[in-house]
Amino acid sequence: MNFLRNVNPAGAIADFRTVFREAGSNRWRIGLASAAVTIGIFSIMAQESWKKPRARPEIIYISSWRADRTDAETQAFITENQRRKDEEAKLIAEQQKIGQDVWKTLGKVSGMDVDKIAAEAAAERAKAEAEAKAKAEALVEPAKAPVER
Repeated sequence: MNFLRNVNPAGAIADFRTVFREAGSNRWRIGLASAAVTIGIFSIMAQESWKKPRARPEIIYISSWRADRTDAETQAFITENQRRKDEEAKLIAEQQKIGQDVWKTLGKVSGMDVDKIAAEAAAERAKAEAEAKAKAEALVEPAKAPVER
């Protein structure tokens, strides 16, 4: 609030009047040109749109299924795909087992009780799975209830 005490509009008006008188004979032309430029810039800014146009969605068509395929070909494809998924899952499980063995070995060397840690982790996993199952069943349960009229 100290700053506002030193502000005096009367002094600002008196300073403007002094500068305007000393500007000479071109003061009206300079004043009008300044006003025209200022009004022109603000009118251009007021007409501009600040919204970005929305990008059009890109549509990708997938045509991986032949229209004339037989049911036997479809079943063969599904079986092969499932076999590949099972192999991948088996490989991932083996790699995770190797990683767990490495960490267990490191834990034993460090002096940790890895069996206790593994049991706690298994208990936490079982608890989380039970909570997730209970939550899923709670969501499904109202849908099974008969609608009363």
